[in-house]
Amino acid sequence: MSNQHLSPLREPLVTEPRSLGQLTEEICAPMERAPTWKWWVAFGIAVSVLGTGAGIVGYQVATGIGVWGLNKTIGWAFDITNFVFWVGIGHAGTLISAILFLFRQKWRTSINRAAEAMTLFAVMCAALFPVIHMGRPWLAFWVLPYPNDRGSLWVNFRSPLLWDVFAISTYFTVSAVFWYVGLIPDLATVRDRAKAGIRKAVFKVMSLGWTGSNRTWSRYETVYLLLAGLATPLVLSVHTIVSMDFATSVIPGWHTTIFPPYFVAGAVFSGFAMVLTLMIITRVVLGYEHLITLRHLENMTKIIIVTGGLVSLAYATEFFIAWYSGNPYERFAFMNRAFGPYAWAYWIMVTCNVVSPHLFWFKKIRTSPAAIFVLSLVINVGMWFERFVIIVTSLHRDFLPSSWAMYTPTMVEVGTFIGTFGLFFTLFLLFVRVLPIISIGEVKSVLGFARDGHAAQSHPPAKPVAEEPHPVAHRPASPVPLAIATRKDAPV
Repeated sequence: MSNQHLSPLREPLVTEPRSLGQLTEEICAPMERAPTWKWWVAFGIAVSVLGTGAGIVGYQVATGIGVWGLNKTIGWAFDITNFVFWVGIGHAGTLISAILFLFRQKWRTSINRAAEAMTLFAVMCAALFPVIHMGRPWLAFWVLPYPNDRGSLWVNFRSPLLWDVFAISTYFTVSAVFWYVGLIPDLATVRDRAKAGIRKAVFKVMSLGWTGSNRTWSRYETVYLLLAGLATPLVLSVHTIVSMDFATSVIPGWHTTIFPPYFVAGAVFSGFAMVLTLMIITRVVLGYEHLITLRHLENMTKIIIVTGGLVSLAYATEFFIAWYSGNPYERFAFMNRAFGPYAWAYWIMVTCNVVSPHLFWFKKIRTSPAAIFVLSLVINVGMWFERFVIIVTSLHRDFLPSSWAMYTPTMVEVGTFIGTFGLFFTLFLLFVRVLPIISIGEVKSVLGFARDGHAAQSHPPAKPVAEEPHPVAHRPASPVPLAIATRKDAPV
């Protein structure tokens, strides 16, 4: 491959020359080899944190949510803060998979699978908090509008809290289907590589009889395109509905029409920061620097610059409207955020979300994995404080000074939040061991990107035989070409 010509205008998406078979070997290696001691240490820590969190949740369910730091003034705090935080984290996965797919962004191919999985795991973490907040989680099914014998007791369809139930459940369902459909070709590859036994039988069922024929690929690409179209509105609608939990109230600091686009931009902002955090670790631990390249990291930092700018604009717009409206209560709410008892939280939010993303304007920083990793953590911290500031500072000083109060989270609340990180990383580590973390088929489709000739040719190509073309070469043209793989995915 040393004599292979590279494009002077574009960089390859796979930086090192690989054959199709070598790519399959590399991506399937974490599934087929024994886990390393590093994986066991990480998994042990994650499971320990998860177990501690589960014990704390069991304690508060048995005791009641009186163990939280809530009071008569502040009825929402850590639980809803964490709910909105985790829902936001899950937004980048669908955006990378669906919206970037529709915009024909080929660089998404190495990161979409892990981002989609992250979406599912984050939504699972988010769903825990409203269920616990009910006080009687064993009656959580009451929020579902199904025929029942409870007389006039029925769900309130005018409540944004019920809208959350439908938005989150729909988002999770469509994201799971989209993720699974994208997995099918790779599941067939793993099926064909597996030896006879339970593992092969499981992947045989999960691959749904995939054969890699022209007809199979054509129908697969049609379904994938339709699901991408269905998932795209969900990226915008889910956090819009979550924002209505606050925007439809009459509380100063919440009652504003800017919340839907503000929340969506913030969700994509925090979601991409979490994807960067995980991908930087993954590319180093698994040796995928040639698949998850600096170009992938740089493109994601550029999206963070854009969404960070939108979030900064939203912060400024809130203050401007509070002043321009002439409403003394609205003005007080925002002055209290910036200079009141929780000013420290507000300025942490501003520093992390407004100042730190601008460092990505420097190419040296946005192409440094270490700097990107640190800044992605800073942004995630800032986005958590954004939700805390919006919720707590708007509630703790309301219209009556006699009801003003302060909020301090208890160890139970902090332990529950930390426990959700244990759940998130436990699921992600299991995902790395059980399923291909990178889409094998899609990465193969971009293997020759910016190269003169397909990068899979690790040796001089054989003389073409015009009268016997490969059947895959005449696969029906698709508006969105994906992988070129077959059941016999052997090294070439």
